Amino acid sequence: MVPQHAIRFVGHDTHQHELPHLVYVVSGRAHFTAGDRAAYRLAAGESVWLAARVPHAVRVSDGGLVLGPLLDAEDAPPGPVMRLPALPEVSRVTTVLLGAAPTTEAQIAPFRRALGEALRAACARYFPLVEPRHPVARAIAREALRHPDTLERLARRHHMSARQVQRLFLAETGLAFARWRTRARLNSAIPELLAGTPATLAAARAGYTTRSGLLRALARECEVDADELRRDPRIALSDRVA
Repeated sequence: MVPQHAIRFVGHDTHQHELPHLVYVVSGRAHFTAGDRAAYRLAAGESVWLAARVPHAVRVSDGGLVLGPLLDAEDAPPGPVMRLPALPEVSRVTTVLLGAAPTTEAQIAPFRRALGEALRAACARYFPLVEPRHPVARAIAREALRHPDTLERLARRHHMSARQVQRLFLAETGLAFARWRTRARLNSAIPELLAGTPATLAAARAGYTTRSGLLRALARECEVDADELRRDPRIALSDRVA
């Protein structure tokens, strides 16, 4: 009935945006892919939070409805792709957005801000993190989430010593580089585990080479019993981070 909005009901082929982006399932189900990084079956209320310039595609099931609002540049996820379980505040903002149907930038801006605040709050339930302000350290922080390289290799690529980068992280984030990266990776892995993603897959998507590496980090940072995590990460985490 409204051809310009057809992509909300049928999906669209691979594309990317210059700003962070949310793919939110209003009703029905959707199949989401982001290159070789991720593939998800999403139910109503679930969403995927994307960094800028991440190629992705969406296919919507019969009768489904998906929204894809762009976000402000500073409202980027901890990693390139972050799957989110149903979050009440995100659902509330998107429901009001649907009803209001803003069309001008002035009308859209408040909803974009509210959605960014809801997503940041969801992340803050796990490990609130501050990006370093120094431009090189900030670039290394973002690169560290996409690549398993050591701090020495990352620093060398940016023509800085590992000791300099470590000092910047401690001064500007309050955390050593290794712990900052661990917590950023866990911010990506925890929503996946809570949504039922197998631990091996959640580990790979968060940048861990093994399932056991992810579970050890979770046990240490979340103070969860390691045996409980091995039996069922979703149950072990639900009381700690909900």
